[in-house]
Amino acid sequence: MNVEITRLSNGLTIATEHMPKLESAALGIWVKTGARDETGGEHGIAHLLEHMAFKGTAQRSARRIAEEIEDVGGELNASTSVETTAYYARVMRDDVPLALDILSDIILDSQYDEGELEREKHVILQELGAAEDTPDDIVFDHFQAAAYTGQIIGRPILGTRQSIASFSREDIRGYLNRNYTPDRIVVSAAGAVSHAEVVARIEAAFGSLPAAQVAAAATTGDLASYTGGDFREERDLADAQIVLGFEGRPYYARDFYASQVLSIILGGGMSSRLFQEIRESRGLCYAVSAFHWSFADSGIFGIHAATGEEELAELAPVIVDELMRAAEGITEKEVNRARAQMRSSLLMSQESPASRAAQVARQLMFNGAPIENGELLDRLAAISADRLADLAGRTFLGSRPTLAAIGPVGRLPTIDALTDRLRGDAPAGGRLASSR
Repeated sequence: MNVEITRLSNGLTIATEHMPKLESAALGIWVKTGARDETGGEHGIAHLLEHMAFKGTAQRSARRIAEEIEDVGGELNASTSVETTAYYARVMRDDVPLALDILSDIILDSQYDEGELEREKHVILQELGAAEDTPDDIVFDHFQAAAYTGQIIGRPILGTRQSIASFSREDIRGYLNRNYTPDRIVVSAAGAVSHAEVVARIEAAFGSLPAAQVAAAATTGDLASYTGGDFREERDLADAQIVLGFEGRPYYARDFYASQVLSIILGGGMSSRLFQEIRESRGLCYAVSAFHWSFADSGIFGIHAATGEEELAELAPVIVDELMRAAEGITEKEVNRARAQMRSSLLMSQESPASRAAQVARQLMFNGAPIENGELLDRLAAISADRLADLAGRTFLGSRPTLAAIGPVGRLPTIDALTDRLRGDAPAGGRLASSR
Protein backbone atom coordinates (compact mmCIF):
# COMPACT_ATOMS: atom_id res chain seq x y z
CA MET A 1 0.00 0.00 0.00
CA ASN A 2 1.42 3.37 -1.00
CA VAL A 3 -1.16 5.93 0.07
CA GLU A 4 -0.09 9.57 0.34
CA ILE A 5 -2.20 11.84 2.52
CA THR A 6 -2.36 15.62 2.80
CA ARG A 7 -4.67 17.55 5.11
CA LEU A 8 -5.38 21.17 4.22
CA SER A 9 -5.43 23.82 6.94
CA ASN A 10 -9.26 23.94 6.78
CA GLY A 11 -9.57 20.21 7.54
CA LEU A 12 -10.14 18.76 4.06
CA THR A 13 -8.26 15.49 3.46
CA ILE A 14 -6.63 14.42 0.17
CA ALA A 15 -5.46 10.85 -0.37
CA THR A 16 -3.91 9.30 -3.46
CA GLU A 17 -2.46 5.92 -4.33
CA HIS A 18 -0.31 5.65 -7.44
CA MET A 19 -0.80 2.27 -9.13
CA PRO A 20 2.07 1.56 -11.54
CA LYS A 21 1.41 0.47 -15.13
CA LEU A 22 -2.15 1.81 -15.13
CA GLU A 23 -3.16 4.36 -17.74
CA SER A 24 -6.44 5.28 -16.07
CA ALA A 25 -7.47 6.77 -12.75
CA ALA A 26 -10.47 6.75 -10.44
CA LEU A 27 -11.08 9.77 -8.29
CA GLY A 28 -13.84 11.28 -6.28
CA ILE A 29 -15.06 13.57 -3.56
CA TRP A 30 -16.52 11.74 -0.58
CA VAL A 31 -18.51 13.66 2.03
CA LYS A 32 -19.21 12.23 5.46
CA THR A 33 -22.86 13.11 5.40
CA GLY A 34 -25.94 11.29 4.20
CA ALA A 35 -29.57 10.58 4.88
CA ARG A 36 -29.17 10.36 8.66
CA ASP A 37 -27.89 13.96 8.78
CA GLU A 38 -31.22 15.30 7.55
CA THR A 39 -33.52 17.10 9.94
CA GLY A 40 -37.07 15.90 10.46
CA GLY A 41 -38.31 18.04 7.58
CA GLU A 42 -35.50 17.20 5.16
CA HIS A 43 -36.37 13.59 4.37
CA GLY A 44 -34.74 12.81 1.01
CA ILE A 45 -32.85 16.07 0.58
CA ALA A 46 -29.38 14.46 0.73
CA HIS A 47 -30.25 12.31 -2.28
CA LEU A 48 -31.91 15.23 -4.10
CA LEU A 49 -28.80 17.35 -3.59
CA GLU A 50 -26.65 14.60 -5.10
CA HIS A 51 -28.90 14.59 -8.19
CA MET A 52 -28.93 18.39 -8.48
CA ALA A 53 -25.13 18.62 -8.40
CA PHE A 54 -25.10 17.49 -12.04
CA LYS A 55 -27.73 19.97 -13.21
CA GLY A 56 -25.56 22.95 -13.94
CA THR A 57 -23.00 25.35 -12.46
CA ALA A 58 -22.12 28.95 -13.30
CA GLN A 59 -19.59 27.63 -15.83
CA ARG A 60 -21.31 24.51 -17.16
CA SER A 61 -24.81 23.49 -18.09
CA ALA A 62 -26.03 20.01 -17.25
CA ARG A 63 -25.43 19.00 -20.86
CA ARG A 64 -21.93 20.43 -20.87
CA ILE A 65 -21.03 18.50 -17.71
CA ALA A 66 -22.06 15.27 -19.40
CA GLU A 67 -20.40 16.11 -22.72
CA GLU A 68 -17.05 17.22 -21.29
CA ILE A 69 -16.50 13.99 -19.39
CA GLU A 70 -17.79 11.75 -22.18
CA ASP A 71 -15.80 13.61 -24.86
CA VAL A 72 -12.69 12.11 -23.30
CA GLY A 73 -14.25 8.68 -22.77
CA GLY A 74 -14.70 9.18 -19.05
CA GLU A 75 -17.49 8.30 -16.64
CA LEU A 76 -19.08 10.46 -13.95
CA ASN A 77 -21.52 9.35 -11.25
CA ALA A 78 -22.60 9.78 -7.63
CA SER A 79 -24.31 7.93 -4.80
CA THR A 80 -25.98 8.68 -1.47
CA SER A 81 -26.02 6.35 1.52
CA VAL A 82 -27.13 6.60 5.13
CA GLU A 83 -23.88 8.25 6.25
CA THR A 84 -21.96 9.28 3.12
CA THR A 85 -22.36 10.95 -0.26
CA ALA A 86 -19.86 10.36 -3.07
CA TYR A 87 -19.17 12.02 -6.42
CA TYR A 88 -16.69 10.12 -8.56
CA ALA A 89 -15.14 9.84 -12.00
CA ARG A 90 -13.10 7.35 -14.03
CA VAL A 91 -10.81 8.83 -16.69
CA MET A 92 -7.54 8.31 -18.51
CA ARG A 93 -4.28 9.64 -17.06
CA ASP A 94 -4.24 12.88 -19.08
CA ASP A 95 -7.82 13.73 -18.15
CA VAL A 96 -7.39 13.71 -14.35
CA PRO A 97 -7.22 17.55 -14.26
CA LEU A 98 -10.51 17.78 -16.17
CA ALA A 99 -12.22 15.34 -13.83
CA LEU A 100 -10.98 17.19 -10.75
CA ASP A 101 -12.19 20.47 -12.22
CA ILE A 102 -15.68 19.12 -12.97
CA LEU A 103 -16.04 17.44 -9.58
CA SER A 104 -14.91 20.60 -7.78
CA ASP A 105 -17.24 22.72 -9.89
CA ILE A 106 -20.37 20.67 -9.17
CA ILE A 107 -19.69 20.66 -5.42
CA LEU A 108 -18.75 24.32 -5.07
CA ASP A 109 -20.82 26.10 -7.69
CA SER A 110 -24.01 24.22 -8.53
CA GLN A 111 -26.79 26.69 -9.21
CA TYR A 112 -29.86 24.59 -8.32
CA ASP A 113 -31.90 26.15 -11.08
CA GLU A 114 -35.62 26.11 -10.27
CA GLY A 115 -36.56 24.57 -13.61
CA GLU A 116 -33.95 21.84 -13.26
CA LEU A 117 -35.07 21.28 -9.67
CA GLU A 118 -38.68 20.64 -10.69
CA ARG A 119 -37.58 18.24 -13.43
CA GLU A 120 -35.30 16.34 -11.06
CA LYS A 121 -38.04 16.07 -8.46
CA HIS A 122 -40.12 14.34 -11.12
CA VAL A 123 -37.23 11.95 -11.87
CA ILE A 124 -36.93 11.03 -8.18
CA LEU A 125 -40.68 10.48 -7.94
CA GLN A 126 -40.30 7.99 -10.80
CA GLU A 127 -37.41 6.40 -8.88
CA LEU A 128 -39.67 6.11 -5.83
CA GLY A 129 -42.33 4.40 -7.90
CA ALA A 130 -39.81 1.98 -9.38
CA ALA A 131 -38.52 1.11 -5.89
CA GLU A 132 -42.02 0.43 -4.61
CA ASP A 133 -42.58 -1.92 -7.55
CA THR A 134 -39.41 -3.90 -6.72
CA PRO A 135 -40.16 -5.98 -3.61
CA ASP A 136 -36.66 -7.46 -3.34
CA ASP A 137 -35.30 -3.91 -3.00
CA ILE A 138 -37.99 -2.14 -0.99
CA VAL A 139 -38.11 -4.89 1.63
CA PHE A 140 -34.70 -3.70 2.85
CA ASP A 141 -36.04 -0.16 3.37
CA HIS A 142 -38.87 -1.54 5.49
CA PHE A 143 -36.37 -3.75 7.33
CA GLN A 144 -34.18 -0.79 8.32
CA ALA A 145 -37.21 1.27 9.30
CA ALA A 146 -38.38 -1.54 11.60
CA ALA A 147 -34.89 -1.99 13.07
CA TYR A 148 -34.69 1.72 13.99
CA THR A 149 -38.32 2.53 14.66
CA GLY A 150 -39.13 6.23 14.59
CA GLN A 151 -35.53 7.35 13.91
CA ILE A 152 -34.03 9.29 11.02
CA ILE A 153 -31.47 6.52 10.41
CA GLY A 154 -34.37 4.19 9.66
CA ARG A 155 -35.94 6.36 6.96
CA PRO A 156 -35.61 5.43 3.26
CA ILE A 157 -32.90 7.45 1.53
CA LEU A 158 -35.17 8.51 -1.35
CA GLY A 159 -37.65 10.35 0.86
CA THR A 160 -41.39 10.49 0.24
CA ARG A 161 -43.52 12.04 -2.48
CA GLN A 162 -44.61 14.76 -0.08
CA SER A 163 -41.12 15.62 1.17
CA ILE A 164 -39.54 15.67 -2.30
CA ALA A 165 -42.27 17.93 -3.66
CA SER A 166 -41.76 20.41 -0.81
CA PHE A 167 -38.04 21.20 -1.26
CA SER A 168 -36.78 24.54 -2.57
CA ARG A 169 -33.32 25.56 -3.71
CA GLU A 170 -32.90 27.35 -0.36
CA ASP A 171 -33.60 24.08 1.45
CA ILE A 172 -30.89 22.36 -0.60
CA ARG A 173 -28.38 25.12 0.07
CA GLY A 174 -29.18 24.96 3.77
CA TYR A 175 -28.39 21.25 3.94
CA LEU A 176 -25.26 21.77 1.81
CA ASN A 177 -23.88 24.62 3.92
CA ARG A 178 -24.51 22.75 7.15
CA ASN A 179 -23.00 19.41 6.12
CA TYR A 180 -20.56 19.86 3.21
CA THR A 181 -17.86 21.30 5.44
CA PRO A 182 -14.12 20.75 4.78
CA ASP A 183 -13.63 18.56 7.84
CA ARG A 184 -16.16 16.11 6.35
CA ILE A 185 -14.66 16.01 2.85
CA VAL A 186 -12.17 13.42 1.59
CA VAL A 187 -10.79 13.63 -1.95
CA SER A 188 -9.46 10.21 -2.91
CA ALA A 189 -7.77 9.10 -6.14
CA ALA A 190 -6.10 5.89 -7.27
CA GLY A 191 -4.40 4.71 -10.42
CA ALA A 192 -2.40 6.92 -12.78
CA VAL A 193 -2.34 9.93 -10.47
CA SER A 194 0.21 12.36 -9.09
CA HIS A 195 -0.32 13.28 -5.45
CA ALA A 196 1.25 16.71 -5.89
CA GLU A 197 -0.99 17.51 -8.85
CA VAL A 198 -4.17 16.42 -7.07
CA VAL A 199 -3.25 18.39 -3.95
CA ALA A 200 -2.47 21.52 -5.94
CA ARG A 201 -5.76 21.46 -7.83
CA ILE A 202 -7.91 20.63 -4.82
CA GLU A 203 -6.19 23.24 -2.67
CA ALA A 204 -6.81 25.85 -5.36
CA ALA A 205 -10.48 24.93 -5.50
CA PHE A 206 -11.30 24.17 -1.85
CA GLY A 207 -8.52 25.84 0.13
CA SER A 208 -10.45 29.05 0.69
CA LEU A 209 -13.41 27.28 2.29
CA PRO A 210 -13.51 28.22 5.97
CA ALA A 211 -12.89 25.52 8.53
CA ALA A 212 -16.14 24.26 10.03
CA GLN A 213 -17.29 25.36 13.44
CA VAL A 214 -17.78 22.41 15.80
CA ALA A 215 -21.48 23.15 16.23
CA ALA A 216 -22.05 23.43 12.49
CA ALA A 217 -20.30 20.15 11.79
CA ALA A 218 -22.19 18.13 14.39
CA THR A 219 -24.38 15.28 13.18
CA THR A 220 -28.01 16.32 13.00
CA GLY A 221 -29.44 13.02 14.19
CA ASP A 222 -29.18 11.48 17.61
CA LEU A 223 -27.21 8.31 18.25
CA ALA A 224 -28.85 5.32 16.63
CA SER A 225 -30.82 3.04 18.92
CA TYR A 226 -31.63 -0.40 17.57
CA THR A 227 -35.21 -1.28 18.51
CA GLY A 228 -36.16 -4.31 16.45
CA GLY A 229 -39.61 -4.53 14.95
CA ASP A 230 -42.02 -6.23 12.58
CA PHE A 231 -43.24 -5.13 9.13
CA ARG A 232 -45.43 -7.21 6.82
CA GLU A 233 -47.14 -6.27 3.60
CA GLU A 234 -49.43 -8.75 1.93
CA ARG A 235 -49.09 -8.51 -1.86
CA ASP A 236 -50.29 -10.72 -4.68
CA LEU A 237 -46.83 -11.81 -5.85
CA ALA A 238 -45.30 -15.05 -7.07
CA ASP A 239 -42.88 -15.15 -4.14
CA ALA A 240 -42.31 -13.68 -0.72
CA GLN A 241 -39.32 -11.53 0.23
CA ILE A 242 -38.30 -11.75 3.88
CA VAL A 243 -35.47 -10.23 5.89
CA LEU A 244 -34.78 -11.36 9.44
CA GLY A 245 -32.25 -9.39 11.44
CA PHE A 246 -30.63 -8.56 14.76
CA GLU A 247 -28.52 -5.82 16.28
CA GLY A 248 -25.07 -5.78 14.69
CA ARG A 249 -21.83 -3.92 15.33
CA PRO A 250 -20.67 -0.40 14.37
CA TYR A 251 -17.52 0.28 12.34
CA TYR A 252 -15.44 0.88 15.44
CA ALA A 253 -16.48 -2.20 17.42
CA ARG A 254 -14.09 -5.01 18.21
CA ASP A 255 -16.46 -7.50 16.58
CA PHE A 256 -16.85 -5.61 13.30
CA TYR A 257 -14.62 -7.96 11.27
CA ALA A 258 -15.83 -11.01 13.17
CA SER A 259 -19.39 -10.09 12.20
CA GLN A 260 -18.35 -9.93 8.55
CA VAL A 261 -16.78 -13.39 8.83
CA LEU A 262 -19.88 -14.77 10.55
CA SER A 263 -22.11 -13.44 7.75
CA ILE A 264 -19.96 -15.25 5.18
CA ILE A 265 -20.13 -18.53 7.10
CA LEU A 266 -23.90 -18.31 7.39
CA GLY A 267 -24.83 -16.95 3.98
CA GLY A 268 -21.87 -15.67 1.99
CA GLY A 269 -21.86 -18.14 -0.89
CA MET A 270 -22.88 -21.54 -2.18
CA SER A 271 -20.88 -23.33 0.53
CA SER A 272 -22.49 -21.34 3.35
CA ARG A 273 -24.64 -22.97 6.01
CA LEU A 274 -27.91 -21.34 4.99
CA PHE A 275 -27.45 -22.03 1.28
CA GLN A 276 -26.55 -25.65 1.80
CA GLU A 277 -29.25 -26.43 4.35
CA ILE A 278 -32.15 -24.33 3.07
CA ARG A 279 -31.67 -24.25 -0.67
CA GLU A 280 -29.67 -27.35 -1.50
CA SER A 281 -30.83 -29.88 1.13
CA ARG A 282 -34.42 -28.76 1.63
CA GLY A 283 -35.26 -26.76 -1.52
CA LEU A 284 -37.17 -24.20 0.54
CA CYS A 285 -36.11 -21.09 -1.38
CA TYR A 286 -34.34 -19.97 -4.53
CA ALA A 287 -32.24 -17.29 -2.83
CA VAL A 288 -30.81 -16.93 0.66
CA SER A 289 -27.92 -14.82 1.95
CA ALA A 290 -26.59 -13.14 5.09
CA PHE A 291 -25.18 -9.65 5.50
CA HIS A 292 -23.80 -7.27 8.11
CA TRP A 293 -24.35 -3.52 7.79
CA SER A 294 -22.29 -1.19 9.95
CA PHE A 295 -22.86 2.47 10.78
CA ALA A 296 -20.82 4.86 12.88
CA ASP A 297 -22.68 3.96 16.06
CA SER A 298 -24.75 0.85 15.33
CA GLY A 299 -25.18 -2.07 12.97
CA ILE A 300 -27.55 -4.76 11.70
CA PHE A 301 -26.95 -8.45 11.04
CA GLY A 302 -29.51 -9.83 8.61
CA ILE A 303 -30.64 -12.79 6.53
CA HIS A 304 -32.56 -12.31 3.30
CA ALA A 305 -34.55 -15.07 1.62
CA ALA A 306 -36.99 -15.32 -1.27
CA THR A 307 -39.43 -18.21 -1.43
CA GLY A 308 -42.90 -19.33 -2.40
CA GLU A 309 -46.00 -19.02 -0.22
CA GLU A 310 -46.18 -22.73 0.57
CA GLU A 311 -42.57 -22.93 1.77
CA LEU A 312 -42.70 -19.83 3.97
CA ALA A 313 -44.03 -21.46 7.14
CA GLU A 314 -41.19 -24.00 7.14
CA LEU A 315 -38.46 -21.65 5.93
CA ALA A 316 -38.49 -19.19 8.83
CA PRO A 317 -38.05 -21.81 11.59
CA VAL A 318 -35.23 -23.49 9.65
CA ILE A 319 -33.41 -20.14 9.42
CA VAL A 320 -33.81 -19.67 13.16
CA ASP A 321 -32.52 -23.18 13.84
CA GLU A 322 -29.41 -22.53 11.74
CA LEU A 323 -28.70 -19.34 13.67
CA MET A 324 -28.98 -21.28 16.93
CA ARG A 325 -26.63 -23.98 15.61
CA ALA A 326 -24.06 -21.27 14.82
CA ALA A 327 -24.15 -20.25 18.47
CA GLU A 328 -23.48 -23.87 19.43
CA GLY A 329 -20.31 -24.09 17.37
CA ILE A 330 -18.36 -23.04 14.29
CA THR A 331 -15.72 -25.26 12.70
CA GLU A 332 -12.17 -24.21 11.92
CA LYS A 333 -12.75 -25.28 8.33
CA GLU A 334 -15.59 -22.79 8.03
CA VAL A 335 -13.48 -20.03 9.55
CA ASN A 336 -10.59 -20.73 7.18
CA ARG A 337 -12.92 -20.71 4.17
CA ALA A 338 -14.48 -17.39 5.22
CA ARG A 339 -11.03 -15.89 5.82
CA ALA A 340 -9.96 -16.96 2.34
CA GLN A 341 -13.05 -15.33 0.85
CA MET A 342 -12.45 -12.06 2.68
CA ARG A 343 -8.74 -12.07 1.84
CA SER A 344 -9.43 -12.66 -1.84
CA SER A 345 -12.11 -9.97 -1.88
CA LEU A 346 -9.73 -7.51 -0.23
CA LEU A 347 -6.79 -8.16 -2.53
CA MET A 348 -8.88 -8.39 -5.72
CA SER A 349 -10.56 -5.07 -4.94
CA GLN A 350 -7.15 -3.43 -4.74
CA GLU A 351 -6.53 -4.26 -8.39
CA SER A 352 -9.37 -1.84 -9.26
CA PRO A 353 -8.58 1.88 -8.91
CA ALA A 354 -12.27 2.68 -8.37
CA SER A 355 -12.55 0.16 -5.53
CA ARG A 356 -9.27 1.32 -4.04
CA ALA A 357 -10.18 5.03 -4.09
CA ALA A 358 -13.50 4.30 -2.39
CA GLN A 359 -11.91 1.99 0.18
CA VAL A 360 -9.31 4.58 1.21
CA ALA A 361 -11.96 7.30 1.44
CA ARG A 362 -14.18 5.19 3.71
CA GLN A 363 -11.27 4.21 5.95
CA LEU A 364 -10.25 7.84 6.34
CA MET A 365 -13.80 8.93 7.15
CA PHE A 366 -14.55 6.21 9.69
CA ASN A 367 -11.12 5.15 10.98
CA GLY A 368 -9.13 8.33 10.53
CA ALA A 369 -6.42 6.60 8.49
CA PRO A 370 -6.02 3.91 5.81
CA ILE A 371 -5.69 0.40 7.22
CA GLU A 372 -2.67 -1.53 5.98
CA ASN A 373 -3.28 -4.93 4.41
CA GLY A 374 -1.09 -6.59 6.99
CA GLU A 375 -3.16 -5.16 9.82
CA LEU A 376 -6.41 -6.31 8.20
CA LEU A 377 -5.05 -9.81 7.67
CA ASP A 378 -3.79 -9.93 11.26
CA ARG A 379 -7.27 -9.00 12.48
CA LEU A 380 -8.77 -11.80 10.40
CA ALA A 381 -6.19 -14.29 11.64
CA ALA A 382 -7.10 -13.46 15.24
CA ILE A 383 -10.74 -14.48 14.76
CA SER A 384 -11.27 -17.95 16.19
CA ALA A 385 -14.12 -20.44 15.84
CA ASP A 386 -14.95 -20.10 19.54
CA ARG A 387 -15.12 -16.32 19.26
CA LEU A 388 -17.51 -16.58 16.31
CA ALA A 389 -19.79 -19.00 18.14
CA ASP A 390 -19.84 -16.64 21.12
CA LEU A 391 -20.62 -13.71 18.78
CA ALA A 392 -23.45 -15.69 17.18
CA GLY A 393 -24.97 -16.33 20.59
CA ARG A 394 -24.72 -12.69 21.64
CA THR A 395 -26.10 -11.48 18.31
CA PHE A 396 -28.99 -13.85 17.75
CA LEU A 397 -30.04 -14.34 21.35
CA GLY A 398 -29.14 -10.94 22.73
CA SER A 399 -31.41 -8.57 20.83
CA ARG A 400 -35.01 -8.35 19.71
CA PRO A 401 -35.37 -9.61 16.13
CA THR A 402 -36.36 -7.41 13.22
CA LEU A 403 -38.57 -8.90 10.52
CA ALA A 404 -39.68 -7.40 7.21
CA ALA A 405 -41.72 -9.32 4.65
CA ILE A 406 -43.50 -8.50 1.38
CA GLY A 407 -45.61 -10.80 -0.76
CA PRO A 408 -47.89 -13.74 0.11
CA VAL A 409 -46.74 -13.67 3.73
CA GLY A 410 -49.82 -14.96 5.52
CA ARG A 411 -48.07 -18.23 6.48
CA LEU A 412 -45.06 -16.45 7.96
CA PRO A 413 -44.76 -17.13 11.72
CA THR A 414 -45.24 -14.23 14.06
CA ILE A 415 -42.17 -12.45 15.34
CA ASP A 416 -43.07 -13.54 18.87
CA ALA A 417 -43.08 -17.18 17.74
CA LEU A 418 -39.66 -16.76 16.10
CA THR A 419 -38.33 -15.05 19.22
CA ASP A 420 -39.63 -17.89 21.40
CA ARG A 421 -37.88 -20.43 19.17
CA LEU A 422 -34.62 -18.51 19.46
CA ARG A 423 -34.97 -18.47 23.23
CA GLY A 424 -35.73 -22.18 23.28
CA ASP A 425 -39.36 -21.70 24.31
CA ALA A 426 -41.00 -23.19 21.19
CA PRO A 427 -42.57 -26.64 21.58
CA ALA A 428 -40.15 -29.38 20.54
CA GLY A 429 -40.86 -30.37 16.97
CA GLY A 430 -43.92 -28.13 16.92
CA ARG A 431 -44.95 -25.89 14.05
CA LEU A 432 -44.63 -22.18 14.73
CA ALA A 433 -47.82 -20.14 14.76
CA SER A 434 -48.35 -18.17 11.56
CA SER A 435 -49.78 -14.68 11.31
CA ARG A 436 -52.76 -15.96 9.34
